Amino acid sequence: MNTPVIIGISGGTGSGKSTITDAIRHKVNDMITIIPQDSYYKNFAHLPFSEREQINYDHPETFDNELLIEHLKLLKQDKPINMPVYDFKTHTRLKKTTPKKPSKLIIIEGILIFENVELRELMDIKIFVDTDADIRILRRIKRDIDERGRDFGSVVEQYLATVRPMHIEFVEPSKKYAHVIIPEGGRNTIGIDMIVSKIKQIIN
Repeated sequence: MNTPVIIGISGGTGSGKSTITDAIRHKVNDMITIIPQDSYYKNFAHLPFSEREQINYDHPETFDNELLIEHLKLLKQDKPINMPVYDFKTHTRLKKTTPKKPSKLIIIEGILIFENVELRELMDIKIFVDTDADIRILRRIKRDIDERGRDFGSVVEQYLATVRPMHIEFVEPSKKYAHVIIPEGGRNTIGIDMIVSKIKQIIN
């Protein structure tokens, strides 16, 4: 097997990273391995739940980047991995894992994947999804309530306390490392088609 192509897709919370990832997956006619950075939060099970609730999950130090880098290197070597499974309701890593097989195309997506230099160096293509803040917060509220068992007040409180400040400090500055910036997220069909065309050219 040839060395796989690794694509990094970053952007603020609710920017449309997963939508872009899904669009690429449906348009590229090859098996794709998708690695969400959200699966690699550190395991805080040793802390009481009240303390786990207070952790700033939008700071780079909350991610287990060492494990993520190790897993990407294994995939590049055509070796399978067991990706962690993270429970956002309890803020802990579950004992079960998700098997991931190597493929021609590996997509890693997350808000802070460009912040880490070693992660960046593993990526062949870096894409930043640039979406207005008002749209992103609305998407964040809907996702956290529907999928992560949160209530409206706690989502807004977290956004103001950590999400927005961390976006300004870490996420937005990392845009400078992107090869491609896609405005409007998943609605930018022309941008997505251009990226898919380049991906097909590389993997073929």
